[in-house]
Amino acid sequence: MNNSTATLLVSCPDQKGLVAKIADFIYSYGGNIIHADQHTDFQQGLFLTRLEWQLEGFNLPREVIDPAFGAIAKPLNATWQLHFSDTLPRLAIWVTKQDHCLLDLLWRWQAKELTVDIPLIISNHAILKPLAEQFGIDFYHIPITKDTKLEQEAQQLELLEKYQINLVVLAKYMQILSPDFVKQFSKIINIHHSFLPAFPGANPYQRAYERGVKIIGATAHYVTADLDEGPIIEQDVVRISHRDTVQDLIRKGKDLERLVLARAVRFHLQNRVLVYGTRTVVFA
Repeated sequence: MNNSTATLLVSCPDQKGLVAKIADFIYSYGGNIIHADQHTDFQQGLFLTRLEWQLEGFNLPREVIDPAFGAIAKPLNATWQLHFSDTLPRLAIWVTKQDHCLLDLLWRWQAKELTVDIPLIISNHAILKPLAEQFGIDFYHIPITKDTKLEQEAQQLELLEKYQINLVVLAKYMQILSPDFVKQFSKIINIHHSFLPAFPGANPYQRAYERGVKIIGATAHYVTADLDEGPIIEQDVVRISHRDTVQDLIRKGKDLERLVLARAVRFHLQNRVLVYGTRTVVFA
């Protein structure tokens, strides 16, 4: 039995009959819908939906589905994405020196929790190269300085094209991407602690400890030209006790970063995220 599925992510101005029109498109070609979800943002007058259906018995070749749906979607002033479950996305992980998020993603990939191919790791330091070798992944050490940043970003873009990368995950990559880079390659997910903007820069956990914070958290978001202001995919928090030391805060923060980043990457790979403006709908 062929268990492959197709997924449509659609957004358009809200109006009557949208659910029926989109579902009827799938039904009219013999498709069996197995997941359907929707959301209406009344403030913006926007309808957003995700539909997934079995390809077995569907009476349209894959290459025809997109243009056929376009005949329905364009009069609705809709934007849409079409994805197939058996098309394996290619992911690149970027790191600096911290390994906790990198290891978590690699373990989940090895355990087949993440349906993805990971052929490439890029770092501005060489310290994590042995991990890449352990998992059989190509590793490129590209040091970044103010004088070489544009040149090195050009090299990074060449590697993304060479390896046919669909998504970059910044797994504690401690460099700021230039607006020009983000313009050329925009499918990027970042993870950071929740102390921004209260405790920016170095030693945020020490300063949070000194202020006696009671909650810490982590945020995963898409990268935009505006630093750490991209559409949020996933967040989580954990409570802090007066008995917790700075090291306890760091440990709890790392645990959250691992979990939140893994969730965000999984949601993206499962085509559950729709971005509109500065916000996301996550059909989890």
